[in-house]
Amino acid sequence: MSFADAAQVRSAQTSVPAPREQSAAVQDAVAGLAEVERATGALYEVVAALDLPALRGPSLLPGWSRAHVVTHLARNADALVNLLTWAKTGVEHQMYPSAADRDADIAEGAARLPQLLRADLDAACQRFATAARELPPTAWEAEVVHPKSGPFLAHRVPWLRLREVWFHLVDLDGGVGFEDLPPELLERFLEDVVGQYADRADVPPVRVEAVFPDGRQRSWELTAGSATSPAVNGAAADVLAWLTGRHSGARLNGTAPTLPKWL
Repeated sequence: MSFADAAQVRSAQTSVPAPREQSAAVQDAVAGLAEVERATGALYEVVAALDLPALRGPSLLPGWSRAHVVTHLARNADALVNLLTWAKTGVEHQMYPSAADRDADIAEGAARLPQLLRADLDAACQRFATAARELPPTAWEAEVVHPKSGPFLAHRVPWLRLREVWFHLVDLDGGVGFEDLPPELLERFLEDVVGQYADRADVPPVRVEAVFPDGRQRSWELTAGSATSPAVNGAAADVLAWLTGRHSGARLNGTAPTLPKWL
């Protein structure tokens, strides 16, 4: 059995059981965890195909190899376990001891051989799945704190993990792009990213218009602009790639301004 096959089996075995009656928080968490399982399966397939030269090669993130990205995904899973532990116990568990510790762990892990990278990723993913499975239903409504975006309720943790897996799966540059996202997730991620730009003085006024694969169109104002705000538009996947700094906006219609980091 391959790395990807074995890891998918273990992931499926750690699904969160669905009680007959669930609160809205539990329903949201369970839905997010189901998406995480699917995305993790896609991640395993891509990582399984990366040999040593590919892992040492550049990712789409400046300064990071693909091995850096894989290690970051492992450490992010562990960081989110810390938040789930916080939600479960009520005792503060920050995602990372410090930004410097986070960076050092990623740099150390990126030097590992492929089989060790894969084992580390799989073990971290399983720790996250187990922590989620064992979380009491009421704990999904507990407040935890993200180091950048601040307090939020624990039922959003699976969706944070999903965003990390998908975005960095794209960064691995292994044949998966934002255009491969399920349409409903593409829209959800766009809303999420646009929300990160809200009420920020360093964001230029611009109207963003996205066309989804089913032909629907949506638009957002990145800041509290006016009807005269310049507009950029294009395929939803290309809009998301621009908003998250994965490309310059050259594939969009209109003059795409330079944006600050979204997160």
